[in-house]
Amino acid sequence: MNVLEHWSVDFYDFTAPPPATEDPGLPDFGDLHARAIRNGARHGTPVVLSPSGRPDTRINLFFREGRMATSQPGTWRRYAYTLVVWLDFLDAIGTTWDRATVRDIEAFKDWRITDARNEERVKATSFDTDRAGLNSFYTWASSRFGITNPVATVRADEEAPAPQAYGRARRDPLRPAGATNRQVKWLLRDALEQWRDIGLRGYGFDGLRRPAYRAGFNEDRDTAFVDGLYGTGLRLREWASILDIELPAAGSERMGTAWLAAKCIKGGREGRTYWIPRRVLQSVEGYLDPLEGSRTEVVRRAQQQGRYERLHGVRIVTGHNPRTRQAYVASADGSQPVALDELSPDDRRLLFRRTPQGLEPLWVWLSVNGLPKKPHSWEDTFDAANRRIADAWLLKDDPQGRLDEAQREQLRRECPLWMTPHMCRHSFALKWFSILSLLEERRLEGFSPDEIEDFRDQLGDIWLQLAVLLGHRHPDTTREHYLEPFTGLQVSYLMALLDDDEKVGVDTLVRIFARHGGSVVGPVVAAGVAQ
Repeated sequence: MNVLEHWSVDFYDFTAPPPATEDPGLPDFGDLHARAIRNGARHGTPVVLSPSGRPDTRINLFFREGRMATSQPGTWRRYAYTLVVWLDFLDAIGTTWDRATVRDIEAFKDWRITDARNEERVKATSFDTDRAGLNSFYTWASSRFGITNPVATVRADEEAPAPQAYGRARRDPLRPAGATNRQVKWLLRDALEQWRDIGLRGYGFDGLRRPAYRAGFNEDRDTAFVDGLYGTGLRLREWASILDIELPAAGSERMGTAWLAAKCIKGGREGRTYWIPRRVLQSVEGYLDPLEGSRTEVVRRAQQQGRYERLHGVRIVTGHNPRTRQAYVASADGSQPVALDELSPDDRRLLFRRTPQGLEPLWVWLSVNGLPKKPHSWEDTFDAANRRIADAWLLKDDPQGRLDEAQREQLRRECPLWMTPHMCRHSFALKWFSILSLLEERRLEGFSPDEIEDFRDQLGDIWLQLAVLLGHRHPDTTREHYLEPFTGLQVSYLMALLDDDEKVGVDTLVRIFARHGGSVVGPVVAAGVAQ
């Protein structure tokens, strides 16, 4: 029997052949993927294994029925990893998930956030995800198996106010005090460029490329991806799931428009238009360039090694109608139209076209092996970049390597320059808050307070416009979750000029707020001081 040290999780991948095995009896069970589908699994469904190597069927049933069965793979991954950490913790304290108590949950919270013996402590916002995942799991387990829910929480119908109510809901007693809507960070434009140059392109804090740095093979891909996150304001999953047929050409317009498919959006009810700066389109086109971009090279290598031919469930696209947003997919009867809005990220990763060289993916962002890069794997790219930046920060302060390992690690942790994918979206929101504030002040000059109120009723205020840019259904989401600290800023502060490339002017506006709080990450000068 395969005995593991901890609980573990894997995920069904129906695009790859089942793993090879030497067990002579396994073929008697038939096609493993077909069997898994009959048992309620989908592509991306988690399989949680105990340290004995055997699954707990009750735990895995959580992902295969009810509301969770129709959730997105990203939700499955977050909840599955939360469960694995929780189950390991319960093993360490000598109990099981179906006997856990409120006291166990409180001990778990303390261990995850504050216990010095835990070298992998998390922030309050991360534990908030754990809390939500465990509450969902135990709410289901209580209904399904009669197991007591140990997660001390308010009832689901009490957590959210009524649609027209603006009062505060009762606070969840298990929710950490630090898990507030203000746990957001922004970057200035030059800080973003510094992060990109050091983390993705091998430069140092002195602005010079390190002699020992080997140019990353996917440098053009990674920089184009980061530029796109910042320039479009899309979520990671959204920008990571685009197809090449959905991108506009980089023309003379400063902002191109594109359609974001419904199944790629959080919530997935309907698609929307978004805007891509010309600079971003040029960066993406550089990555896609058939002669100089890195994408063509990984495609050719994958074609030569037959990787695309071995994929399961590949669909061949024979045409595309941008007006109706439909792709035409080869079928036994010729071809059939498929609405791009109805294709999830997993569906999109299986879309290919035939070329003289062989199959080629429509998915824009590819891994080194030529296969479509999964959205969640971009987190690893950001983590690796942050580690390189921390190493560069260490090299700046300890070029001779005289510090011991503990001191070196402390310096890495103190590095003031870092970024997460969602910080790009927050930064996009802040940038447009500044622009729209200036525009509103100028267009409302000379109006009386009553006339200003009428004007906003007719054309919408800044929050409504920002909600459109960010794809939020309600302006309150934008105000409460992204820019609440800015609601007190006077427009008179936002009086810098804005140039066409959204650089110096917007960054000047943002620095006004940077003087009043620590929510903005600025670039680091050679002396090591954040501007």
